[in-house]
Amino acid sequence: MTDPRARQEELGVILPEARIAAEKGRGFWAGRIITDYLDDAVAATPGRTAIAEFNSMTGQATELSYAELDRRSRRIALGLAALGIGPGDVVSFQLPNWWEFVGLVLGAVRIGAIVNPMMPIYREKDLRFMLGLAESRLLVVPRIFRGFDYAAMARTLKGELASLEHILVVGGEGEESFEEILMTRAWEDEMDGNRIFAERRPGPNDVVQLLYTSGTTGEPKGVMHSTNTLTGSLFEYSKRIGLGAEDVVIMGSPFAHQVGFLYGIMVALVHGIELIAFDIWDPAEAARLIEQRGATYTLSSTPFLADLTDLEDLDRYDISSLKAFVCGGAPVPSSLAKRAIKRLGTNIVTAWGMTENSAATLTRPQDPDFKVYSTDGSALPGMEVRVIGEDGRALGPGEVGALQSRGAANFIGYLKRPELYAHDEDGWFDTGDLARMDEDGYIRITGRARDVIIRGGENIPVVEVEDLLYAHPAIIDAAIVAMSDERLGERACAFVTLKPGRRLDLAELVEFLTEKEMTRTYLPERLEVIAEMPRTASGKIQKFILREMAKGFSV
Repeated sequence: MTDPRARQEELGVILPEARIAAEKGRGFWAGRIITDYLDDAVAATPGRTAIAEFNSMTGQATELSYAELDRRSRRIALGLAALGIGPGDVVSFQLPNWWEFVGLVLGAVRIGAIVNPMMPIYREKDLRFMLGLAESRLLVVPRIFRGFDYAAMARTLKGELASLEHILVVGGEGEESFEEILMTRAWEDEMDGNRIFAERRPGPNDVVQLLYTSGTTGEPKGVMHSTNTLTGSLFEYSKRIGLGAEDVVIMGSPFAHQVGFLYGIMVALVHGIELIAFDIWDPAEAARLIEQRGATYTLSSTPFLADLTDLEDLDRYDISSLKAFVCGGAPVPSSLAKRAIKRLGTNIVTAWGMTENSAATLTRPQDPDFKVYSTDGSALPGMEVRVIGEDGRALGPGEVGALQSRGAANFIGYLKRPELYAHDEDGWFDTGDLARMDEDGYIRITGRARDVIIRGGENIPVVEVEDLLYAHPAIIDAAIVAMSDERLGERACAFVTLKPGRRLDLAELVEFLTEKEMTRTYLPERLEVIAEMPRTASGKIQKFILREMAKGFSV
């Protein structure tokens, strides 16, 4: 069995003993693991609904109690062990918001494996890199979802990646079947589960989650979290918005995003409450489920808030049970915040966070409306944020500078990339965002230092898209900048210059990038052909000029 310390070093974990001692001393690291919270819920309320979800692929609804979720996840854990999955191994899965996602998380953690959720939008190009870097031993996918054949893609990847020993398909057949391999067989009757779980139990500071985030280098970065860092600010988050034992969580954001993982799955687990999940976002379905199941809380990105707010027949539904809609992932336009407060009749809470540090800032339900309109909240207990100038000194109220964070929820390294960790000797993390802070400590994100575009809460890796654009036979120069968008926050606009005599339209460009296996949400949604790029004296493209040009653009 792999030595835990050696495995942490191999992964590139950066977790000094001084940080462990400091966070334990402050009381923000509970020293527990994810499955402990499931065990608590099973002991306290075994019959309570843990998850209620609808699978649009099969048309079936599934409702599991905490006792049943525990039984299924333990069977999954033993099935994974039977496949040879052990402590420190990476289990990757590209699943929608189905119960199997939650079951895999709990099962993998139970035997000390690292869970690696991946967004369903990713295709071969991104997955090949992610699975290869992680040396994933198992990949779990749906058979078909939204018309795409994930099983065929998984087989292709398995043939290309030596470390990928197993693929399992939810809804599959034979030796690929998730159901037949992990669920049908009563592994608990064949294996000593208690002994296996005790021997393989991870520590609270071990890597438990690997989640890729796209940056500006063209390569996704694998963010590593322990249970301590995942829950480092989760309880303070719950306190700030008033979440407790009687609440019901509804989650339309993907579980494979930190929003859905932490503020859907984990929030439900730590409080032992019901999680309502649906796999394809539909504002009418969200409104119906809020009414039907009495949902009280959600966290989603700006487009979800806009869709629900602007739902034409919203008045058909009684959504009065919803007491808080937390919105993060992209700045909330003030016009949208005002409409949402008026139309939804609930508390709108704005937030800022990253995969690296979860929701670090949050407004309060009792805050005056102007704080919601104009800020992304103040730091949660256990977290700190500051805005600094080029000289590294903290700036005064209203001044724009680089945003840094530190605290209990900050991650423990980028997979095999320790040089990118970007923490200083005092523990401050360079977020890459630009922000200003008001007199009350509330921040407002004003931009990104590295030109990452946030489309509906998802980062678009600009350099990666530009690199592929440069491969087009008609293009001389290319640059991607953001266009403002009421619903998604931002969309990508491609500026290009063309070779003499060549023509190019958006449809042709999209077809080219799709053939290059570009992830769909990274595709530019507007194309501007210009005679020449604005440049500095040294030849660098002046993107600030292009952003000014794009200010009035729309799709």
